Amino acid sequence: MEYGICLHSVIPVRAEPSHKSEMVTQVLFGELYQVTEYEDSWCKIKTTFDDYEGWINQGQTNLISEDEFIRLSRAETPVTLDLVQLLSHETERSMIPLVIGSSLPAFHESRICVGNDLFFYDGLVSEAFLSEEKYSDDNCERIRRQMVSEAMLYLNSPYLWGGRTPFGIDCSGFVQMVYKLQGIKLLRDASQQASQGDVVSLLAEAEQGDLAFFDDSEGNITHVGMLIDRQRIIHCSGQVKIDILDHEGIYHAKEQKYTHKLRLIKRIIGN
Repeated sequence: MEYGICLHSVIPVRAEPSHKSEMVTQVLFGELYQVTEYEDSWCKIKTTFDDYEGWINQGQTNLISEDEFIRLSRAETPVTLDLVQLLSHETERSMIPLVIGSSLPAFHESRICVGNDLFFYDGLVSEAFLSEEKYSDDNCERIRRQMVSEAMLYLNSPYLWGGRTPFGIDCSGFVQMVYKLQGIKLLRDASQQASQGDVVSLLAEAEQGDLAFFDDSEGNITHVGMLIDRQRIIHCSGQVKIDILDHEGIYHAKEQKYTHKLRLIKRIIGN
């Protein structure tokens, strides 16, 4: 098994080993992955953050040893909070632009070290570190408020299938990144995310930060958004925006019609 880390701003991950293949997700700076297969100038990876699989071009890989992979994967990993900020590659004396939600594994005194490469970052960094179970009931309300505030940073970001950045993002990538900023891991696709957390039976019992899922005519979950409150949802459809939500689904005031049919609500934070 081989291991790698993203040392680019963003790496596109494709469904097949071809530049013409659809982009299914993106790997952001500092995120780790395992290499599972090679084909021509491509390698198939499995991301450590959400176990997602796809193909990246070998020219964008940065392989690390197993020991370094273990060290970085076990280290506290804050994430960046600036929409865009420059990271200084001290070893190569160059700059790398980082988008919000990039990972900084083993970050200490504004520096991270990956193998023989040293990086310096003095931008905003989250206080939350990635962990499976971190939050107690007494701080859940604060976390929910903060999530809604940080979700607003993505407003008007254009829809991009497979995207995870403010310059292009999809519905599940959006909620995944908002939760990542709080140190919470969500799976990648909406249908996968619907398997996480606890069911909220009624919209009247929902809290801000809960996830609402929507299905198509065949009952397949195809969309997800995050509740601002019991009447509004922030989601990515065309762009990241705020719409009206009721027990039927998302109502688009401008078009005066329902655009998404509500299937279920899940709570990730608290009970």
